[in-house]
Amino acid sequence: MELKTDKYRSSLTKRESFLLSTLARENRNIFRIKEAEQILKENTKKVLFYLIQKKWVLPLKRGLYAIVPLDIGVRGAEDFIVHDFVIASHLTRPYYIAFWSALNYHGLSDQIPNTIFIATTKALKSLEILNSKFAFVTLNKNKFIGVEKIEIDGQDIAISNINKTIADCLDHPEHAGGIEEVARAIYFNNKELNFNKIKTYALKMKNMTIFKRLGYILEKVGILEEFRNIFKDLALTKGYSKLDTISKKKGNYNEQWKLLINAEINPDRWMY
Repeated sequence: MELKTDKYRSSLTKRESFLLSTLARENRNIFRIKEAEQILKENTKKVLFYLIQKKWVLPLKRGLYAIVPLDIGVRGAEDFIVHDFVIASHLTRPYYIAFWSALNYHGLSDQIPNTIFIATTKALKSLEILNSKFAFVTLNKNKFIGVEKIEIDGQDIAISNINKTIADCLDHPEHAGGIEEVARAIYFNNKELNFNKIKTYALKMKNMTIFKRLGYILEKVGILEEFRNIFKDLALTKGYSKLDTISKKKGNYNEQWKLLINAEINPDRWMY
């Protein structure tokens, strides 16, 4: 005989049902233990223990849980998948999805990073949740600009917009797969990018190395003349920066862009 929906998982007690229905009604499908304690007042850990055993609740990390939807079926939490960005949105405040993760989301990179990069203002250790790695990148508050909201599974997610993503990746190429991955993104998507907005973000971020790397990339891929106006009235700092932050400090110095060229950018090998 086919199982009915209400027989898929173990029956709920009144307290268990009250907790889940209250959280669901308030659209808190991912919740912290403190939120559950505010609802139940007492014996919260015991209630959560049984909800986990019955597969109605999926533990994400210590103190953070997800409600398993009824339509998941008989296996409950075993078959439930939570989108990585949704989990990321509950790990810290302030935050936004950034760098290689945002690069991929906006279609600027066909590489799918195995780490979710999260920009925040505080130093946090990396986490592994449901076989996904979450890396936190500490940024100054002045870099928390150019953030937009997207919706995933009914949840609002903060993510850098397409132009701020490029500025961020030029600022920290080590979190974007390296400078060549950033160069590929700029080259193949330059028509979709607004370089004046990238300039505005870079100036607010107060890192002239962004312009050094951008100028060198545009020159190497043969489109500098088209976007040369963004460098008008800019005075690059005299010190030499590394082109790529994950490569060794070894190479030739480029006088025009004040860069140590420690990585190769070769568009010819990007052609399929």
